[in-house]
Amino acid sequence: LLGTSITISSNHWMTAWTGLEINTLAIIPLISKSHHPRAVEAATKYFLVQAAASAMVLFSSMTNAWQTGQWDITQLTHPTSCLLLTTAIAMKLGLVPFHFWFPEVLQGSSLLTSLLLSTLMKFPPITILFLTSHSLNPHLLALMAISSAALGGWMGLNQTQTRKILAFSSISHLGWMTIIILYNPQLTLLTFYVYSITTTAIFLTLNTTKTLNLSTLMTSWTKTPALNATLMLTLLSLAGLPPLAGFMPKWFIIQELTKQEMTPAALTMALLSLLGLFFYLRLAYYSTITLPPNPANHMKQWSINSPTSPTIATLASLSTLLLPLSPMILASI
Repeated sequence: LLGTSITISSNHWMTAWTGLEINTLAIIPLISKSHHPRAVEAATKYFLVQAAASAMVLFSSMTNAWQTGQWDITQLTHPTSCLLLTTAIAMKLGLVPFHFWFPEVLQGSSLLTSLLLSTLMKFPPITILFLTSHSLNPHLLALMAISSAALGGWMGLNQTQTRKILAFSSISHLGWMTIIILYNPQLTLLTFYVYSITTTAIFLTLNTTKTLNLSTLMTSWTKTPALNATLMLTLLSLAGLPPLAGFMPKWFIIQELTKQEMTPAALTMALLSLLGLFFYLRLAYYSTITLPPNPANHMKQWSINSPTSPTIATLASLSTLLLPLSPMILASI
């Protein structure tokens, strides 16, 4: 929280970099605390990638200061610095082609740490992208965004681990956030907020039912039937199906791209979201609609009697019911 607060409130490159470093060092013990070899491997991968990205942020800002004498984040004008910063932020966020570490790190972390990595840890780099977006190369950003949406959808199709599926879903959503940042940065933040609310609801639900892969998800309906039905709606909201809240940012982004005469990009993004829809539908199908095979030796999961947490209830309601507020949200941005 401290690292995030420092980065999002700073206007000098050194304080922004310090915040990013505090964030990286704070999350590493959370990733590796289980002492499982996979968790240690995930923490090492995360550290190496984030250290390289932080070094590039520092290199980019120093090159810019050397050439222009400016340390202000919004005054990034040197072309080499802009290119280096785009690379560094893509590594921090896990945008294609620097996405390889993200699914692996999520797979090695617990569900709650994965939730932090998918939401809170993405906020500082998105803020830096927001502040410098006017200086960055539009063609490069559009290419990375469309590639992320394509790869996030494509790679998620054959996954069986829920954390990896949500990692590829995150990469795909980052594509949507990146493509619009040059034209309407407020829409990027709106997409991030809606994505964070929905993903938090999904991760907390999976954490309640202790679901790590699809075969466990199949049998978890006996534990918490109502929660699983809500999980289905939240997953469909993340897929962007109307009339759920996840449709709102995609609708606004496609509308804005069309206004900017980027109809081919809008069409490509809309078609690529179908890939994501397929694996969200598969998750929704497994969580609620299908019954697992029932051989004689099959153990039913015991139902959980404790009431659903108010946090999950609130987040799930927000992630499914926000769409009617679209006109008010559009007016406020």
